[in-house]
Amino acid sequence: MFVINCKNYPQATGKKLLALVRAAESASARYGTRIAVAPPTHLISSVKSSRISVLAQHVDDSDMGGTTGYIVPELLKSSGVSGAIINHSEHRISFAKIGHTIRRLRRLGMTSIACSRNVPETARIASLNPDYVAIEPPSLIGSGISISQARPDLITRAAGAVRGRRTKLLCGAGIMTGSDVSRALELGSQGILVASGIVKSASPRRTISEFASSFAE
Repeated sequence: MFVINCKNYPQATGKKLLALVRAAESASARYGTRIAVAPPTHLISSVKSSRISVLAQHVDDSDMGGTTGYIVPELLKSSGVSGAIINHSEHRISFAKIGHTIRRLRRLGMTSIACSRNVPETARIASLNPDYVAIEPPSLIGSGISISQARPDLITRAAGAVRGRRTKLLCGAGIMTGSDVSRALELGSQGILVASGIVKSASPRRTISEFASSFAE
């Protein structure tokens, strides 16, 4: 799984967002890599694709109806969204809410990607059986220093923490090159969660292609 989190970067709005989605579709078709894009929440409805998955950057464990301002899983699904990132370091929620949200997404047939900051938290979240747990040390997020190069031990230990469970490991934080991706996969990750390394790249199309080809190799 290759997940592109657009956050609320201005580089992922309007025509730039659509160009990023088209680039992801092209790379997925060329290399056979499973790619998902998480656009800014207010732009989710503008992203339509039959080749890549569309994810929410966050989802609330709130009911439909009188819940103004909350992001409701059932409504996301009806809009074609296939899953959600939860507990990102920039939008943390309680452990209880992580569990409730994972179970709710599972009942809806939606993909859950729960984020963790370290190996113990990875193991704890994996016990809830999300589809993916993404380890991202906050100190490396947006730093340009890749987790796979600076802290390879975190990936290998996190891979051990999820071994034997239904949950697959993703890793993120500072991934900037195809070499970073390849190294992460060699260390035991089964995918990546990346944001600025693509969205703020000088050429998102070229970077997406480079990352996707690393999966194929």
